[in-house]
Amino acid sequence: MNEPKQPKVIQVFEHERLTLTPDGFGRFLLPKQLDALYAFNDKNGHKYFTGIRSGVKFTSYVGVIQIGKLIIEILPKADKEAIRSTEELNQGAKKWQSVLLTMLKQTNSLQLESLTDAALKRRNNSLLDLYFETYINELNRLVRQGLVKKYRKEQGNQLALKGRLDFTKNIQQNIIHKERFYVHYTTYDQDHFLIKSLYAALLVLEQIDSAGKFGDAIKRLKLSFPEFTNSNINTSKLESFKFNRKTEGYKKAYQIAKMLLLNYSPTITTGRENMLALLFDMNALWERYVLKQLKLTDQNEYNIKGQSSKLFWQAENVNRTIRPDIVLESISEPKETIIIDTKWKIVEALNPSDDDLKQMFAYNKYWGANKSVLLYPWVGQNEKGFGDFVIDEEGRNQCKLGFVSVLNDKSTLNQHIGLEIMDKL
Repeated sequence: MNEPKQPKVIQVFEHERLTLTPDGFGRFLLPKQLDALYAFNDKNGHKYFTGIRSGVKFTSYVGVIQIGKLIIEILPKADKEAIRSTEELNQGAKKWQSVLLTMLKQTNSLQLESLTDAALKRRNNSLLDLYFETYINELNRLVRQGLVKKYRKEQGNQLALKGRLDFTKNIQQNIIHKERFYVHYTTYDQDHFLIKSLYAALLVLEQIDSAGKFGDAIKRLKLSFPEFTNSNINTSKLESFKFNRKTEGYKKAYQIAKMLLLNYSPTITTGRENMLALLFDMNALWERYVLKQLKLTDQNEYNIKGQSSKLFWQAENVNRTIRPDIVLESISEPKETIIIDTKWKIVEALNPSDDDLKQMFAYNKYWGANKSVLLYPWVGQNEKGFGDFVIDEEGRNQCKLGFVSVLNDKSTLNQHIGLEIMDKL
């Protein structure tokens, strides 16, 4: 028996390009893969990448896309290091893949908190592998406990009288078969939406596990699930499903199952390439990571809030709000408010965009803040002090550009960012 062919893995960085023509590192797409990417992007409002001639240009969305036997890992990169060789590409990809996975784990963006640091550092682990491993581990845990049962209403012919007899249908269907009873009854089993959803996601995993890495585990798990009366999974119900005391322990597995089911695109093109995409906006991820690190500083000077919003503009039946990333409000007197807005982009010192400055001016006004900080990744910029918005009294409405290094001196994710930011204030 032939072993399944290993999937091809292409690693790129945000804002790079992939085309039908091999680049200097031998990375390229096949026509059917490019068609699948175009179709996927069309379906999602063209937010994940930009279509270019014979290829795509990635944006600030990072993560992983699987198209048939091709896996594309899109990685963040917040430095100015040029990639000149395949060896440098591999080293850089390993470094920034670790940053992405750790950031996802610590912000709980992918339900990866149960993974060990050893699993995160394991050689050749892709984001998909970690995700699938987590899902299988969760299903095994639930199976060992016994899959939860629920009551459901049924009707049909039975050989014994149980429940409530439906006289009309019994006469219609059983006038000859006196040994049958058409009844309405209640049964208590595992044939319900929650368990069906977990099983449907397991089948998706089986479809996209092109290397067969999890094949044995999937087969064993399938034997632990019952036969279902039907397996239709309603998308709206996936989003609205509510947990109770009995199903609370299923949350993590269900969240992973929901992601698999909602992001899986079977036969997205005529080339019949199944597709799964797990993509994250680095701007939002960077914001969540900075907020998490600030809250871990264990200082008693400020209340730290994320995504606090206020009404900005309104007209008939139209409201607009503004929402800074992070608001710090001092606990003691005199009261002080500081606004922090995170930006996942590289800028030169003292050269922010006009839009960014106007945004911070509005935040200061609406929150009554004297100071605000535009926070960027550090790539060697020289940091200066606060600058004044000159329309107001000098020193009463200020903004500065702050820079923090994403990496520490060991080239891993800097987990002291919170303390560094507090020092800047």
